[in-house]
Amino acid sequence: MNIEVRTRRRRWGFILSPFLLLFVALFGISYGSVSISIKDILEVFFSEASQLDETIIYQLRLPRVLIGLFVGACLAVSGALLQGVMKNSLADPGIIGVTAGGGLTASITIILFPQLSYLLPVSAFIGAFIAALVVYILAWDNGASPLKIILAGVAINALLGAVQNGLMVIYSDRVQAVLPWLAGGLKGRSWHHLSFMIPYAVVGLCLSFFAIRPANLLLLGDDSAKLLGQKVELQRFFIILLAAFLAGTAVSVAGLIGFVGLVVPHVIRLIFGEDYRILLPLSAVGGALLVVFADTIARSLFDPIELPVGVLLACIGAPFFLLLLKKRRMIER
Repeated sequence: MNIEVRTRRRRWGFILSPFLLLFVALFGISYGSVSISIKDILEVFFSEASQLDETIIYQLRLPRVLIGLFVGACLAVSGALLQGVMKNSLADPGIIGVTAGGGLTASITIILFPQLSYLLPVSAFIGAFIAALVVYILAWDNGASPLKIILAGVAINALLGAVQNGLMVIYSDRVQAVLPWLAGGLKGRSWHHLSFMIPYAVVGLCLSFFAIRPANLLLLGDDSAKLLGQKVELQRFFIILLAAFLAGTAVSVAGLIGFVGLVVPHVIRLIFGEDYRILLPLSAVGGALLVVFADTIARSLFDPIELPVGVLLACIGAPFFLLLLKKRRMIER
C-alpha cells in the first residue's frame, strides 16, 4: 500500500473515531423496545425530561452501552495482541482457550459460589490466566512458537469446554443461572456491573499501551528482536498475560462473546497496517463500535425477544473466519 494513502487513512481513522463512538453510543441509547429521539436524549442529559425517558436511559441503556464499549475494546485489544505475538491472523482469545478458561472459572463462581459474584472479574481473569499459562507451558520447547501455541490452545479449549459441560450436567438444577451468560450478552447489565468492571478494564487497556513497542519488535521475528536486545520470551509472556487479563475482564461481565478479537483487529490491520501504535487504539475503537452496534441490533430487531449479542456476533464472525481460512489456503497454494 502506498505510504501516503496509509498515512491519510490513519489520520482519518483517528479523526473519525470519537465521532463514531458518539454516534454508536447515541444509537444504542436511542433504539430498543421503546425508541427515544435524539432531542429527548439531549433533554435528559442537559435539561428537564420525562421520568420515563430518564429511567430508561439512566437505569437501562446508558450503563449497558458503556459496558458494551469497554467489553468490545477489551476483546479487540486482546485479539490484536494475541495475533501479533503469535504471528497468526487467526489467533483469538476464544480460539486458543483464554476465553474458555475465564468462562469456566466464572461459571464455577456463578453455579457454586453465587454469594461471591462480586469477585467474578477476578475469577474470570484467574481462569483466563491459568489457561494461557498452561497453553504456554505445553507449547514450550526451547521457546514457544506461535504454531505450537495455537495447537495447544485448541486442545485446551476442547478440554475446558468438556469440563464446563460436565459441570452443567452435574448441577443441572442451577444451569438456568449460567445459560444466558454462556450465550454472551449484555441483558440486565447495570451500573453495578459497570462499577466492578471499570477498574480492571482501565488498568488492562492502559497497560496495553506498554505492549506496543515489544509487539512491534516481535513482528520482526524472534531472531531480529533478540539481536536488538529484546527479551523475547519475557515480552511474549507479558503480552499473553495482558491479553488474558483483558479477555477475562470482558468475559466476567458479558459472558462468552466470540469473534470480536478475531474480526476487528484483522479488519483494522488490512486497512491501516501492522504498526501497533495505530492498530491497538483503533482496534479498541472498532471493538467498542462493533459490540454496542451489534447489541443494539440484537435487542431491537427481534423485539419483544432479545437475542444475545454473542449469538449475533457468532453469526457474523463465523463466515468471516471461514473466509480467512479460504484466503490462507489460496495463499498457500
